Amino acid sequence: MDNTVIIAIVLIMVIGLLISGLYIHSVLFATGLIGLLLLEGFDYLPGLIGNEPFRRVASYTLTTIPLFVLMAQFILQSGIVKDIFYMVHKAAKGKNSFLGIMTLSIGGVLGAVSGSGTATSASLGQVAIPELRKHGYSGRLAGAIAAAGGSLSGIIPPSIILILYGVATETPVGDLFIGAIIPGILVLIVFITVMLFFFQMEKRKNAKNDVTEEIEDESVVETLSVSRLIVVSIAATTIMLVIFGGIYSGLFTPTEAGGVGAFVGFLAALVLGKVNFKFLQVSLVETIKLTGMVMLIMIGAQIFGRFVSLSLLPRKLIDLLEPIMENPAIVLIIISVVLFVMFMFIEGAAVILMSIPVLMPIMVELQVDLLWFGVFVGIICTIGLITPPVGLSVYAVSGISKIRSEAIFKVCMVFAIAALVVVCGLMILFPEIATFLPNSMN
Repeated sequence: MDNTVIIAIVLIMVIGLLISGLYIHSVLFATGLIGLLLLEGFDYLPGLIGNEPFRRVASYTLTTIPLFVLMAQFILQSGIVKDIFYMVHKAAKGKNSFLGIMTLSIGGVLGAVSGSGTATSASLGQVAIPELRKHGYSGRLAGAIAAAGGSLSGIIPPSIILILYGVATETPVGDLFIGAIIPGILVLIVFITVMLFFFQMEKRKNAKNDVTEEIEDESVVETLSVSRLIVVSIAATTIMLVIFGGIYSGLFTPTEAGGVGAFVGFLAALVLGKVNFKFLQVSLVETIKLTGMVMLIMIGAQIFGRFVSLSLLPRKLIDLLEPIMENPAIVLIIISVVLFVMFMFIEGAAVILMSIPVLMPIMVELQVDLLWFGVFVGIICTIGLITPPVGLSVYAVSGISKIRSEAIFKVCMVFAIAALVVVCGLMILFPEIATFLPNSMN
């Protein structure tokens, strides 16, 4: 059977199985296996299924994932997220637009220390939306702010997407983390600009209506004791210094930074009196579930990637793109649109692991810096978390706040398109945005 026909059959199967609702790791494993059978026959399977899956996941670099996830769980379960937001709320008292800016900013910071966009969005949705709505923000805008702030974990280190990309392409994870700092800040600035635009529109529209007076929540005042504020501030500052300062200075590897961050998060929870059996159970179970999911996706993606390699799909795509290969910017725009669509429908880790075997040869052919491309993909993943039909951050906020996801998506699409055009465009025009800091570190 001709390779092109086999590729078409496998791609149709991938789409059909995804639509049917199967887990992505099962889809990748099954379609990759069938594709290999059609290409090479049964004689090829014993060597592939033997020790290959174990070797794929038995990587020192991958230990970064459970450590950062555990750190995120300690932070979330200890209530530090809520405390940080309340601190921001006090700082923004009386300044309604500033409250929105600080909510987005705190989303980026929380993404930096948690690495979980969905969890951060849910936390922001729980504590930020009531305050935002009380200060003149519509439900859909408040929901979009929470979702967009949480989605920043896709690009703000320690992003799991960047870790998986580093493993798949053998790019140093520490360099990816540092390279993502400036683009991550640019995405935050774009989100803030869009938020201010919507807020001013709503403010003019509701100019004749009185703004609801702020109601002081006594329980919040009691929660924010001086000692608790000190512990929360020290913990958050220490974790960020470990992640950014430790990796940039070379004091810690990313894995060591994850371990130290998890330890600091646990100590903070201990001091705050949150550590009990339920705390440990939830933190460990959630860490195991997420880590196990990533490992299963990696095994499925490894089988699928082998099919992609043997089918010569990357070579066929390069030949197809040959007329425009002399203009890398156009090729990158096409790739970014394709990835953008994939992130709309498929979980981020799966997109990385199933697309890299196809895209890497194209990047090599174009002589594109793989570190730059990793940061570029991280931005598109961030955007994918807030775009329909599978914007996980939006659904997390909608579930917590009971605001209709369709209303939040309408605003989030503007956030997403603005970030795609501005930040991705700037990165294509000025690659140094992502490579300057890693080069200065090296």
